[in-house]
Parts: sequence; structure tokens; C-alpha cells
Amino acid sequence: MKKNLKKLANIFPKRRSTSQDLITESTDENGLPRITNETVAANREEVLSSARKYIYPLQHSKHKIVIISIALFVTAFIVFFSYCTLALYRFKSASGFLYGVTQVVPFPVAKAGSDYVSYENYLFELRHYVHYYQAQQQVNFNSTAGKQQLAAYKQQALAQVISDAYVKQLAKEHKISVSSQELNNEITLVRNQNRLGANEKVFEDVLKENFGWTLNDFKRSLKQEMLAQKVAATLDTTTQARAKAALVQLQQGVDFGTVAAQYSDDAATKGNGGNYGFLIDQTNRDIPPQITSALFALQPGQTSGIINTGFTLEIVKNINLQGSQVNAAHIVFTLQNVNTYITPYQAKHKSHAYIKV
Repeated sequence: MKKNLKKLANIFPKRRSTSQDLITESTDENGLPRITNETVAANREEVLSSARKYIYPLQHSKHKIVIISIALFVTAFIVFFSYCTLALYRFKSASGFLYGVTQVVPFPVAKAGSDYVSYENYLFELRHYVHYYQAQQQVNFNSTAGKQQLAAYKQQALAQVISDAYVKQLAKEHKISVSSQELNNEITLVRNQNRLGANEKVFEDVLKENFGWTLNDFKRSLKQEMLAQKVAATLDTTTQARAKAALVQLQQGVDFGTVAAQYSDDAATKGNGGNYGFLIDQTNRDIPPQITSALFALQPGQTSGIINTGFTLEIVKNINLQGSQVNAAHIVFTLQNVNTYITPYQAKHKSHAYIKV
């Protein structure tokens, strides 16, 4: 009988002990369970095996959350991009929201040669125009006349930003630039003559009220204007040569009036020795600030060098002082408009607008 039991035991393997079995088997004389390495290991394995059934569903849920999140993000991006594209290119919206979007996302409004023209540049031009005429002229752009005026300016603004792109290309080819120092000097020059308000705060308020601009917006516009002027002055070699020839004659002692009669492009003054015909003070807004600054830096009888006002080259003479005013004369050399150089350049490097205005 015992032999048969042993055979049966060999045939059927022993059942693996559970933690409860081990605790039951490992009791002391008082019936309390003994804690051994074997009982601890068995209990840990039983706990872990119970937890494993939750791991896969949890991992699966995290995977689904990631996929759903990515899908929602992509959908939102597509909807946002589609809305902006329709609003800008079909409806030509100039709202503040879309202007902010174009400051971040480089939507193109046109292509000038090989360079894209930012839609933000176009809205920058358009929005300050609208702001000025609404705030200062009380133009109602929802009226028939207002809509016609706005439509005309939209064409002008688009043409302007394309032209600005060509100016930058010409400037790059001819290594022409406007430095931060030049820009600040120009602002300082005008501000010292009280042409930009009594102080910076007043000037910033005027910019905001009239154009909806910040000081940086003003600097941006001024820098582009100065760049166009430098391009025109550099490429207009004929006018540069005339101005230099006139200056050489003055340095050789030829009478200022005689040189003015020979060279000056100002028909109103060249016949009377270049004399302005009125006294000039430091805040005279009819005279370019560069000229006023040069005149008051000269002693009576002295003549300046060649001064670039942006639109003209001029040589001035301080004839005499009368109190806080100066009696002066000038010789004017009118620079070619920058469009003289943009037009043939544009003919070789075609432009294409992405909106119809």
C-alpha cells in the first residue's frame, strides 16, 4: 500500500504552495504564522500577479490618449490655417487678430523677383492709413465714398510693399544699408528742432493717436524711407557729379550766386543768387531739418559741403544772422525718384501678387 502511494506521488507533481498554504504550514505552537523569506516571496508574487492584469489596459489607454490628443491638435491646426487662409486671401481681412497672426506666420502677399513679400508688410501699410483717416479725418470706410477710397489705397499699399522689396534687393546688390546709429541720428535731428513733439511721451502719444503706431513702428517706416533715399542718391551718379562739380567751383572761389545760377534746380531761387527770400529759424518746417541744422552750424559767410536731404542734394550758405534767424542761400540738385531705378529692375525680376485688390 505504501509503495502504491509513493508511485502515485511520483506520477502527480506536487501542487505549488500558495502564500496562504505556506503561512498555514509555517505556524508556531500557538498557531501564529511565521514570517520567512519563502512566505514573503510567495506573497509578493501573488500581489504582483494580481496587478499585472491592469497594466496592459492602462498602457493601452495612455496610447489612445496620445493618439487622440495628436489628432485633435492636427485638426485644430488645419481648421486654424484654413480659416486664416480664407480670411486673408479670399476676404482680404485686415482685422487686428489676423494682423497679429501674420506677424508670427509668414503668409506671403506677393513675390518680387525671388523674394516673397510678407502679408504683414501689406497690413502694416494698410492699417496705419485706415487708422489715420478714421481718427483724424472721420472717414467712414463703410460708406460708398469710403469704400472707394479704401479700395484705391489697397492697391497703393500693395504696390508700395512690392516696391519696398525691390528697394531692399537693390540696396543689397549695391551694399547700401541704414544703420541703427543713422536712424537714431535722424530722429534726434528732427526732435532737437521740436518737430516730433516736446518730449518722447508726447511724440509716442501723437503716433498712437494718428497712426496707431508705436515708436518701433515709426522707426520701421522711417528706416525703409531712408533706405529708399540712400538707394536713389547712390544710383543717381549724374546728380552726384553735378553737385561735386558745383562744390569744386565754390572751393575755387567762384561766387555762390554765379554757381547757383549755373547748377541749381530750384527755379524760384537760382535767379537771385540762391537766396531763400525769407529768414529761417531752427523750427522752420518748410526747410528740411538737415539744412536747418547745417545753416546754424555755419558762421556768417561760410558755405557747407553737399547735404543729402533724402530728396535733394544741397549746398547752403549762411549769408548773415539776424537775431535768432539766418539769412541764407542754397543750390539745389534734385535727385531722381527711386522708382527710376526700381522700374527697369522690376522689368527684369517680375513680381506677382497673391491677392487682387
